[in-house]
Amino acid sequence: MIKITHDDFDINAMISQARTSKMGAMVTFLGTVRDDGIDLLQFEVYEEVAISELETIRDEAFEKFDIESMDVIHRIGELPVGENILLIIVGAGHRKEAFDACEYILERIKESVPIWKKEIGDAGDRWIPGEAYNS
Repeated sequence: MIKITHDDFDINAMISQARTSKMGAMVTFLGTVRDDGIDLLQFEVYEEVAISELETIRDEAFEKFDIESMDVIHRIGELPVGENILLIIVGAGHRKEAFDACEYILERIKESVPIWKKEIGDAGDRWIPGEAYNS
């Protein structure tokens, strides 16, 4: 599953849905809004292109790694400190493939998916320059 949403997600439910009997390993990455002097992050997306790019990343991950599944959900909108931003779940027969694929997916998302974030806090607002996505 690949999804971009304003809504929070149930991590345990998503892990349960991704699990199959062929998996000896499931690796998850959960990105959250950290408290480093901001009140919230605002995420904006070019959704059509972002979904297409996430599908490309999924296809690349399946070609490069011996994995059984890959799920990505990314939230957009205004998210206060402590909120979930991004969940990646990778299932594989063995842990090394799952870990390697999860890291690859995360780095590719940061490189090429058109999701931008703005920090909002007492010191003002500022868009985070650089990569397409920077968590």
